Amino acid sequence: MKRLIYLDNAATSFPKPPEVMEAMLHFMKDVGANPGRSGHYRAVEADRIVRGARESVARLFNIPKPDQIVFTMNVTEALNVVINGFLKQGDHVITTSMEHNSVLRPLRHLEKIGTITLSIVQCDNRGRLDPREIPPLIGKNTALMVLNQASNVCGTIQDVRAVKRAIGEIPLLLDVAQTAGCFPIDVEADGIDFLAFTGHKAMLGPQGTGGLYIREGLSLEPLTRGGTGSVSEEEFQPGFMPDMLESGTRNNVGIAGLGAGVDFVLRQGVSQIMEHDRTLTAALLSALHDVAGVTVYGPLNAREQTSTISITFDSLLPPGARYDYGGCGAVNLGLMEEDIYPAEAGSILNTEYDILVRTGLHCAPIAHKTLKTFPEGTVRISMGYFNTLEEVEIVAAAIRRIASREYS
Repeated sequence: MKRLIYLDNAATSFPKPPEVMEAMLHFMKDVGANPGRSGHYRAVEADRIVRGARESVARLFNIPKPDQIVFTMNVTEALNVVINGFLKQGDHVITTSMEHNSVLRPLRHLEKIGTITLSIVQCDNRGRLDPREIPPLIGKNTALMVLNQASNVCGTIQDVRAVKRAIGEIPLLLDVAQTAGCFPIDVEADGIDFLAFTGHKAMLGPQGTGGLYIREGLSLEPLTRGGTGSVSEEEFQPGFMPDMLESGTRNNVGIAGLGAGVDFVLRQGVSQIMEHDRTLTAALLSALHDVAGVTVYGPLNAREQTSTISITFDSLLPPGARYDYGGCGAVNLGLMEEDIYPAEAGSILNTEYDILVRTGLHCAPIAHKTLKTFPEGTVRISMGYFNTLEEVEIVAAAIRRIASREYS
């Protein structure tokens, strides 16, 4: 019987720690009430659970005041809260060519309707941003820098502190969808003004959870307004955090699970999780470096990327031929003819080997244009805390067989 190997953790982590499911079941079975809306003991317990989750997130990111964290459905909502609530008519925004559509689409919309102007810093063909490219783009009306800390396509990690030094007092909105929970993040030391995170990836929480940290002193308009359970006598939105940005009933059972996921991460230690991921990444990079007909994208260095690796199958030779050509490279060579497309390779991994990966553009077309993998995209292998070196060996062997056309 084939062993199922899940390698789509950049989309959503799986499995989750048992504590996550236990916390959610406890909330549904034994609590069930709405925090902040009532004074009975179950509502008080619900409020304690949500407050505990907020405090755990604050510890994870070294956020001095937990109330500066608001819970959202995901990182996309968190990014939209800032982009649509902070930017004003005539503002200028800088971002990079490695961003996800969760950043590009709301920014392009504001650009299209004439609210903002937008500059995109070109990253190199390994997905790396040179912070020295930023200052020439800064103008008097530059209001925000938006940065993806790590690529969801090839795992490239950007130097956040260098970017903050380059932009000075301009607020930094950092998308940590791929790094929260598996890479050290310190909002104070890193100079992060807005931190947008999602709960269902390396934070090990359930889908439908995420949040936003806002540095004290910065203000923005709420994306939604409504009931908050506070100052109910007022007809206007509260002006204090987190109520100002948390209207309506939240996904409280999900937040209970998120809190348990973050507590698991804190117990294991982010540094330990990062080292585990680096071990797996280094092993897979090593196993693939000499595979003829396989191109690997990104830094090709486990210390400069997350445990997400993108590949394509490219060959100058007819199927089954062997040639001692190192497949590892940052770009897809123009002379090569791609004869196993990512979607086909992903289907083979799924049906023949029970290896679950993602193929295509991964909601980041601009990143693929940077890597020269547009429009077909890549095969994305994204490992997580519960993957093993044994699984890496199995995956590498499967990739070798596909590259040599021995899979059928």
